[in-house]
Amino acid sequence: MVGGPISRAAAGPLDLPRSIAPRSSLLWPASSFSARPCPQETCPSVKNILLLDSEGKRVAVKYYSDDWPTLSAKLAFEKSVFAKTQKANAGTEAEIVMFDGQIVVYKFIQDLHFFVTGGEEENELILASVLQGFSDAVERLLKNMVDKRTALENLDLILLCLDEIVDGGIVLETGGREIAEKVSGHGLEGASSAEQTLVNALTQAREHLAKSLLM
Repeated sequence: MVGGPISRAAAGPLDLPRSIAPRSSLLWPASSFSARPCPQETCPSVKNILLLDSEGKRVAVKYYSDDWPTLSAKLAFEKSVFAKTQKANAGTEAEIVMFDGQIVVYKFIQDLHFFVTGGEEENELILASVLQGFSDAVERLLKNMVDKRTALENLDLILLCLDEIVDGGIVLETGGREIAEKVSGHGLEGASSAEQTLVNALTQAREHLAKSLLM
């Protein structure tokens, strides 16, 4: 496992939200996870990544664990973790809380709430680096217009971000710039005119859906 776990005795009880570490110490090199293959049981992993709005409603979510086997279980977890973290004075710096036997790291940017969940044995700094990489990549792709409306209008890019960061729960990449560049590479470069027409139609449909959700 990359890095050593934070001393919980020194940091205080995890059932209370707390800050993790300065931003500069959260970013692992982009090659930390992808360059050295490791057995799945020892690779850094996460159980879910959530992007919720300021009311706790879904914007984009991905689950990589069977801990929440049904949609109702997933929605209940999202509602509970949102309520739990709303009580804290969280901001743009990462915070951490132990919730329902899981470690949850989170941060808020305007009306978007970013969450990464890992098992209680997982390294907290690695979870924080995943959170930082995700939020950094979203900021880059949304050109610093990080809000619900812009996120919904670019939902396909955000979902591609999640695919670049984690595969089957295993952490692949944590560098925000690298993630954003890979996602941008899935664009229209080299696409045929037919493909461009299809993508444009899908983009218009996506924007129409986003507007209807915000009404």
